Amino acid sequence: MNDDTNRPARSTLSRRGALAVGAGLLPGLAGCLGGSSAAVSGGGTSDGSDGPVVVASFFSFYDFARTVARDTPVEVRNLVPTGLHGHGWEPNARITQEIIQADAFVHVGQDFQPWADRAIRTVEEDGVDTQLINVREGVELVDLAASLDRDEEGIGENRGKDPHFWLDPNRAKQSVDNIADGLIDLAPAHEDRFRENAAAYKSDVLDRIDADYRAIFDAADRRIVQLAAHNAFQYLGVRYDVEMRPLVVNLAASGDIKPGDITEAKRVIDENGIRYIGAAVFETRRPARQLLRETAVEAYFPVTPYAGVREDWVEQGWGYEEIAYNVNMPTFEVCLGNRSPEEAGPDGWAAEWRNFE
Repeated sequence: MNDDTNRPARSTLSRRGALAVGAGLLPGLAGCLGGSSAAVSGGGTSDGSDGPVVVASFFSFYDFARTVARDTPVEVRNLVPTGLHGHGWEPNARITQEIIQADAFVHVGQDFQPWADRAIRTVEEDGVDTQLINVREGVELVDLAASLDRDEEGIGENRGKDPHFWLDPNRAKQSVDNIADGLIDLAPAHEDRFRENAAAYKSDVLDRIDADYRAIFDAADRRIVQLAAHNAFQYLGVRYDVEMRPLVVNLAASGDIKPGDITEAKRVIDENGIRYIGAAVFETRRPARQLLRETAVEAYFPVTPYAGVREDWVEQGWGYEEIAYNVNMPTFEVCLGNRSPEEAGPDGWAAEWRNFE
């Protein structure tokens, strides 16, 4: 477990301190997932004590949990290996063992990650004392966008609702509170610290991200963004009054792209004079390259629904906040025409991310 007790809290983009993250692939996972690199992990303790262990099924909520747990004995681990999208991968049965051995399991609610649902059933049916922390509890979901495939699986009791609520930093606050409540149940002696960390993250990070996103979208003349990505960004559109046009109409990143989807994207690009589009970091870039060849689009730049991390992001300690500022926000500035690619991000951003592989 890494030591982050004495590290500064994350603040603005220019002053952000490094977060503690480590590498350690879960037993038996590499073969199942095609040799992908290690999952990130990090805890709130620095003294090597045997505190409670919390595992998370999704990167965003792992990041929230490790922030809430900072400066406590609670250790938080991310179950999704580095380089993989958190919605659409299927680990082997060994992952359930990791969950039932943990003190708590942070998950995204039912009918979103089938493997997590199976693990939850095991916990409940076998009387395992792993505490279940549902980050979606109490979150108001919006209706599916008209472009979404309503016949697809994966939304169960919330059929007809879009599950990607954490893209909206305001809705994400409820998840932070849910995690804090769960950690308090797990380690009540540290309630004050959990509450303080949660409150600070909501006000210092999520409120700032919300304000900066709003400034970007309010400054734009165009109200439409074309994405060569799956349908995960509607909550940004709802929150900031902009139309997010996905190329993949499925909720999961593994959805197929139909000829009609490409045709519709070409129409949107042509009618709106779009020069730049967003392409998903953890999805195939083939459709983005096709749009480069067949439309007036000049380049694509990265977007991600915070569902996974790359090796270099792990090395730099990036979480939800850093990804927002270093990946999504610059791309939306470019796609909306607010800034040129060279102006939008940190030094070297355009060269690194233009038509990335």
